[in-house]
Amino acid sequence: MIIMDQLKGLGTALITPFKVDGSVDYESLTRLLDTQLTGFVDYIVVLGTTGEAATMTEKEREEVRTFIRHYVNGRVPLVLGVGGNCTAAVCESLHTMDLSGFCAILSVCPYYNKPNQEGLYQHFFAVAEASPIPVILYNVPGRTGVNLLPETVMRIYHAHPGKIIGIKEASGNVEQIKRLIALSQEPRVKSQEPLLVISGDDGIACEVMEAGGAGLISVASNAFPEDFYTIVHQKDQALQARYAEMIKLLFAEGNPVGIKAVLTQKGLIQNYLRLPLVPASQALEAKIASLL
Repeated sequence: MIIMDQLKGLGTALITPFKVDGSVDYESLTRLLDTQLTGFVDYIVVLGTTGEAATMTEKEREEVRTFIRHYVNGRVPLVLGVGGNCTAAVCESLHTMDLSGFCAILSVCPYYNKPNQEGLYQHFFAVAEASPIPVILYNVPGRTGVNLLPETVMRIYHAHPGKIIGIKEASGNVEQIKRLIALSQEPRVKSQEPLLVISGDDGIACEVMEAGGAGLISVASNAFPEDFYTIVHQKDQALQARYAEMIKLLFAEGNPVGIKAVLTQKGLIQNYLRLPLVPASQALEAKIASLL
């Protein structure tokens, strides 16, 4: 499947820059996109967690995705974050929103509700039924409070062959991710396109890819696309190790707090977030500055 080939390698989980009045800063967004469209990013993920989509109105999200779709104009594939903790609302939005220009959606596990594995299966079964384009699952227990287990992932995958194409795995549990990769490679699934198991953690990208993973959806590549392209495409563990301290700082006060501090210090954006998130503390900014 051509779409699956496009989503191997490095994807950037794009931030959304804001102005002091809280509005979207399209001038900074253009600058940021230009840094991503230099040949070092394989695809871009729009309006995910890193993009602060949860604090934006539907009108704002529509305007941002339309702007990015038109500006990128097919130069790299685009993936759109579409998720929530109300299955009916997610499905309704998939029926009504304009998804032209996007090759897949990234859909996070329902948060706060804390469904069991059967509930997760039923949720993603419904999302896959509703989505007119392929679906990448998103497992991030640290944010959602639930862990999408490998066996459930494979059950969802088999229920919708060709529609569920991958998973962004951000559990941080390398052994769990290795088990999922092993399950996806068992003989009984060889007739299907292989499931893309994508690292959702910058710090373990090489380990996931060495085990058979398909790449990385990265926060750090907002600021360092060339280096993270090298990490992903060359499985450069030494370069990944050199970024270990920076990666810790990026998430020390929550995401995208750290990466927005970095981008501000690099002169690409203004350092504004939407409540309940606030900019990095002076102590964190000083540590980031020393590393930069």
